[in-house]
Amino acid sequence: MTVPTGFFRIAACAELVTLVVLLANLATLRLAPVSSLIGPTHGCAYLVIVVTTWRNDRAVAGTKVAALLPGIGGILVLRRLASAAEQSQNLA
Repeated sequence: MTVPTGFFRIAACAELVTLVVLLANLATLRLAPVSSLIGPTHGCAYLVIVVTTWRNDRAVAGTKVAALLPGIGGILVLRRLASAAEQSQNLA
């Protein structure tokens, strides 16, 4: 596995959006149905980000650690892997 696919990009965006929704719900109304729906969605997106990054051949240790950051980890991984792919193309 080299550069993240569209599925990874969707998971990264979903992870960030669901975390924002969860925190907004926690800070305002604390509606149980929102937490029940968005919580597992966030957890699933987070796990997709972490597992996909750790299985990626081009992900260095710093990228793998960045994947563990909730919310922004997926976006950071996307940027780091895109930067690494661009650098390898410039060298070739």
